[in-house]
Amino acid sequence: MSDITQSILERGDLAHLALFLWATGSSGLLVWSLKELAAANRRFDGFVRELSHFNRRFGGDR
Repeated sequence: MSDITQSILERGDLAHLALFLWATGSSGLLVWSLKELAAANRRFDGFVRELSHFNRRFGGDR
C-alpha cells in the first residue's frame, strides 16, 4: 500500500479517501464524456457538410 493510503487508514480518515476516489472517478468520467461529445460533434459536422455538398451537386435550388 502507498504511504498516503496507509497514513489515511491509520488516522481513520476513510471517508476522506472515499470522497477523493469518488471525485477523481467522476472527474475522469466527465473528461471522457466531453471528449466523446466533441468527437460526436465533429462527426455530425462532417455529415452535414457532405449533405450540403450533395444538395448543391444534385439540384438543391429546385
